[in-house]
Amino acid sequence: MNLFGLMETSGSAMQAERMRAEVVAANMANAETTNTATGGAYHRQHVVFAANQGEPGFLDSMVQAGGIPAPGIAGGLAPASLLTGSQGFGPFGFEQHGPVAPGVHIAQVVEDSGPALKRYDPGHPDAGADGYVSYPDINPLTEMVDLMGATRAYGLNSSAVQAEKSMIASALEIAKA
Repeated sequence: MNLFGLMETSGSAMQAERMRAEVVAANMANAETTNTATGGAYHRQHVVFAANQGEPGFLDSMVQAGGIPAPGIAGGLAPASLLTGSQGFGPFGFEQHGPVAPGVHIAQVVEDSGPALKRYDPGHPDAGADGYVSYPDINPLTEMVDLMGATRAYGLNSSAVQAEKSMIASALEIAKA
C-alpha cells in the first residue's frame, strides 16, 4: 500500500465515525419521541462497521496460510469462504459492489430491538387505555460515551492523515536533494 492508500483508509474511518456521531445525535434528539411516522416510540439506532475488501491484506494472508480461529467454531479453523465471502459477497456476508479501497464503511444502521420504557402519564396524548406512555429506551450517558468514542476515533484518524501528509512532504524533500 502506498502513502495515499493510507490516507484513503483513514479517510474512510473518518467518514464512518462522522456517521456514527450523527446517529448518536439523532438518538439524543429523539430521546423523548413517543410517536413516530411508523407508529410507537422511537427506537435507538446502532451503527455497524465492516471492513472494506481492497488489496489483499493481513486477513487474506492468514486465510491462505491455512485458516484462522473463527468465532463460534471452538478451537477450529475457519475456511476462507466463511471469512472472505463468496459469490460476490464481502466479509461476513455483506454484499460487495465493485472494487473498494481498504478501510472501513458503515455496513448498516440497525434499530435496537429492546422494549420501550413505560411511564404512567394518563394526560399525555400518546397514552394508552391504561394511562401508560411508551418512551424510547435511550440513556443520555450511554449516548455521550458513544459520542466521545466517535469523536476520539475521528480525531485520531485526523492525526494519522496529518502524519501521512508530513511523511509525503518529507519524502518529496528527500527526492529533491
